[in-house]
Parts: sequence; structure tokens; C-alpha cells
Amino acid sequence: MFPTVREILALDSVRHGLPSVLAGAALLDTPVRWVHVAEVPDIATLLRGGELVLSTGIGLPPSDDALCGFVAALAEVGAAGLVIELGRGRFASSLPRAMISEAARRSLPLIELRRTVRFVRITEAVHALIVDAQLTELRATEEIHQRFTELSVEGAEPSEVVHQAAVLSGCPVVLENLSRQVLAYDPAGERPEPLLDDWEQHSRRLQLPSRTFHAAGWLVTTVGARGQDWGRLLLRWPGPATPPSRLTILLERAASTLALGRLIRRDAEGLERQIHRTLLTALLDHSRPVDEVALRAKALGVPLERRHLIGVVVRFRSAPRDARDPRDPVDPADLADDIAARRRDPAAGNPVAARDVAAGGSTPLRDLAADGPTRLRDLAEAVSAALRDAGIEGLTSAVDDATVGALLALRSPADEDRALLLFAAALHRARGTDPGAVIVAAGTGAPTLREARRSLSEARQVADAARHDRRDVPVFRLPDVGLAGLLHLLRDEPRLQTFVERELGPLLAHDARHPREQLLGTLRAYLDNGRNKSAAAAATHLSRPAFYERLTRIARILNTDLDSVDTCLSLHVALLALTAIRER
Repeated sequence: MFPTVREILALDSVRHGLPSVLAGAALLDTPVRWVHVAEVPDIATLLRGGELVLSTGIGLPPSDDALCGFVAALAEVGAAGLVIELGRGRFASSLPRAMISEAARRSLPLIELRRTVRFVRITEAVHALIVDAQLTELRATEEIHQRFTELSVEGAEPSEVVHQAAVLSGCPVVLENLSRQVLAYDPAGERPEPLLDDWEQHSRRLQLPSRTFHAAGWLVTTVGARGQDWGRLLLRWPGPATPPSRLTILLERAASTLALGRLIRRDAEGLERQIHRTLLTALLDHSRPVDEVALRAKALGVPLERRHLIGVVVRFRSAPRDARDPRDPVDPADLADDIAARRRDPAAGNPVAARDVAAGGSTPLRDLAADGPTRLRDLAEAVSAALRDAGIEGLTSAVDDATVGALLALRSPADEDRALLLFAAALHRARGTDPGAVIVAAGTGAPTLREARRSLSEARQVADAARHDRRDVPVFRLPDVGLAGLLHLLRDEPRLQTFVERELGPLLAHDARHPREQLLGTLRAYLDNGRNKSAAAAATHLSRPAFYERLTRIARILNTDLDSVDTCLSLHVALLALTAIRER
């Protein structure tokens, strides 16, 4: 960081001149990019901003108006300050009062030196500080690149990337999604409560003029990869001036690491399971030709050609403990699942009892060890065993921290319903698990391997949406999932979050600026009551004139017609999506 005017005034070479600040004392912390000695009145045309100008005043104009113009020109070009030595130039004992007044009006630091000094000593000392600052900045930049390169290679989790950004900057750092929800944060030693209190409202006040910008004490950059943005990284900068370039580089490098980490997948399974996962992944993301997938699957003893293919996903209703970041808030639904499971079987919360059950040769899935990888591995083995017991061929592998995927290969479409029921029964029977402990979801059958990706993706979506569905359904299918469930499973999708921001963003920003008004609730009541204004007014305990006036303001803020069916349908979907996003 460049030295400030205050730091330069503290140098021995400057203190020898008995400096006195006549104007602009509040701006002495302005960084000085360079020191320039000048004795001509039109020096401002040669400056770029950030310079501290030294002068004896010998070449300055005699009239007060001309002196004020000289000061104004320096202020307009962004000079860091003006230092004038008394005695040798035209100013014998003091600077003109008009010049001081103009500097104060222009907020330009004006310093007089009451004793003769050697300007060369000042410029040498200051330029040495500037060079040292540039070298320090360069070393810090190299460390930033090295640290985040290591994190990228290691596939570090977002929480670790955010932590390292906070350590290197010494400032609090927050990672949020497009809906202004905090995904990870590090308060850098400060209390997190003041940092995160009313975060969404505060974040919405930080508008986005560019991908990286500084506003209201925050340095902000967009996070995304492959042309799709999915969040923002924010660093709180307490300094009065613009953050140094080092912090901008740090934040942008951390954002790149986060974007890259989202693309990296790590696996620690056995070789055969890795091949199964590789093939399932290839179907999901088109990373391998379909013919190659079919050939490798056939080599594993799973023929996929000329088969009726069904994507199936099995997941726990509550995520494994190790799959959660310990700083993440606990999902109430997960907590309820855990409590219910322990009430149904005390062994679920007792490691000794769990080992006793395991010794008998049949371990219920809900009684497995608490660590996520072990729990997920046992679920994957249970799915494989269920396929064998049901006499069904297919690929199976864990696809994320709480989910096991399978691609069933049936000989005929007529076998679809029967095969799924046999598989679900075999899964629960194989491990003695309570049917409510896991969710079995299936996609629509696919006649070819090229269409199997759609079936797998559909099954995954159905499983996520059915997570909070307490019905006793052996196998969830797409017709079992409503619009609210569909939006719930898509809540982390950046395109859905972008849709919500496009439809409701201006209204959410308005409510953030006017917390006592909260027009979003008025809009929700209007749509929930089928656009019946009288019923909505009664539901919100408002008089009809007051309710109508609020609707008029909402229409003006959103620039839309609330009497349009299509418009209200779009807003209603956006509200449902916002609810799903805020369930986190």
C-alpha cells in the first residue's frame, strides 16, 4: 500500500521543515502515488492523480484569483496534497488566506514548511517507501496466486477457500448465492452475528455495476464458470479509501478457485464402484460417447443395449452428518428425522447397541455409524444387494454425499412397475430398514441409452423433491411431485434464482429499504387468494382502500399488470421458488 500524506509528514526529512497543516486535515490518510517538485502554475496538466506536489511558490501567480485557480486545478486532477516552503520563494512568512480557503473548500491537504528543507531528501525518502510498498504488494500477490493454486489442485471445499481469503486479507469474507443467501463465511476473528444480521437486506443494497466493485465498505466480485454465474464473494474493507489492488486480486482469485472447485469431483471408492460411477457420470454429463459407455458396461456384465432403461435414485431423508458443514444451520426436517429414528429404535443413537445389532448380521440403515462416507457406502452396498436379490441388472454408485444412483436394465417395458416394486421391497428387506428412512425415486423409462440421462436426472429431481414428503410411497415417480416440490429441488439452480430475481428483485430491494412496509406479503396474499382483492385484504387485516393502494405500488415497482393472468402466474411461481430457496 502506498504511503499516506500523514506518514510522509512524519518523515525526518519533512519534520525538519516544521510542517503545519493549513487545510484538508481530514484527508491526510490519502495514499501518495508519487512526489513531484514543481514551480510552474500549470503543473496540474502534467499530473495523473495521487501526487504530492512540493513547491517553494516562486513561480506561482501573484493574484489571489490565480492562486485559487492553481489550487482548484490540483484538486480536480486528484492530487494528494500541496506542500509549500516559506522563506525562499514569494511567501516569506505565511500563505495567502484566499489560497488556504480555496484548499479547504476543495478538500485538498495544504501544508506549509516554516523552515528550509532539501526537497531531494524528501523525494528520495518517499520514493523508497513507494518502491518498498510496490515490492510488498508484488510478494503478497505471488503468495495469493500460490495459495489459491494449491487450493484449486487440492479441490478445497468452499468453506476452506473463504477461510484462506479471510486469513490472507485479515478481513471478513462472505460467499452468497444469487438469492443473497450465505453459503460460507469467515468473520476473520470478529463476531459473526453483526456480520450476518439481516444479510439479505444488506446485500441487496450493494448493486452490481461490474463483476468486481467496491461500495459501502464492501469489495464484491461475481462467482461463476462456463458463462454461468452462481454467487458473489464479498470482502468487508474497513478502510476509508478504495481497497488496495492486492485485495481485488485476492478476491477475484478466490472467486476463480470457488468456480473451479464446483467443477471438480472427487471419489474414493473401489475400482469397480469407480467404473460404475464413471459410467453413470458419463451418462449425466455426456463426457463419453454412448457407444463407449455401452461397451464398458457390457464388459462389467451389465448389458445396456436393447434394454428398457430406468434411472433410479435412493437417498436418505436426512443428510449424513459428515456431509454437512458444521457451521451450516441444521435443517429442522433433518432434526425431526433423526429424533424420530432414535425413538423408533434406541440403537440408532447408541454406538454400542448398533454394534450389537451388527453382530447379529442385520444392521438397519438408520443404525449405521454416524460418519457420512460409511453410511453412504453401506447404502450403495444395500442398493447393489437389492438389485441382485430382485434379479435386476444395472449400474449403481453413489452420486453425491447423500444419494445413490442406479440405472436398471430391463428386458421389456412391461416389467417396469413390477421391477421397481421388487427392487424397493428387496432394498428394505436386505438391510431391515424402515421404509421411511430412505427415499426410492424413479424416472421415466428410456428405450435407448441416449435417453437414459433424462431418466437419471428425473429420478434425482424426484428424490430431492420428495425429501419432505411423509407419505408411504414405495417408489416416487414424477406424478407424485407437485410444483412446490419441483421448485424445491431446483432451488440451487442459478437459472431459477435468476428468474426469481428478475420477477421479484425490485420488490425485494424495496422491502429491504423499507423493512416496516414489506409489500412482498401483500403480493403473496393477493396471489394465494386467487387474485380476489376483497379476500386478500381480509386475510391481511387491511382495509380494501389500503390494500388496493399497496397493490398499485407493487405494480409500479415491478412495472407490471397485476390484473394479467399470465403475469400473476409468473409471479406466483417466483414466490413459490423464493419460498423453496429460503427453506435452506
